[in-house]
Amino acid sequence: MEAITCGQCGAIGLEPGFVEDAGQGSRGYARWIEGRLERGLLGGAKRIGRRRRQIEAFRCPKCGHLELFASDAS
Repeated sequence: MEAITCGQCGAIGLEPGFVEDAGQGSRGYARWIEGRLERGLLGGAKRIGRRRRQIEAFRCPKCGHLELFASDAS
């Protein structure tokens, strides 16, 4: 993978990581879901029929800024 440049300070070589979702019934990682947030009858987000993508997170070792990317994998 090519070295990623920090969008905040310009440092090169961001550290890979992930954004954890520790909520009840979670899979342990967060996902990006296509479209605007719409809530169902019980207040949860409507997700049926929407594309999902895994979030890849990178942290700048110089300034701590996070860069998030929605990968092709779900």
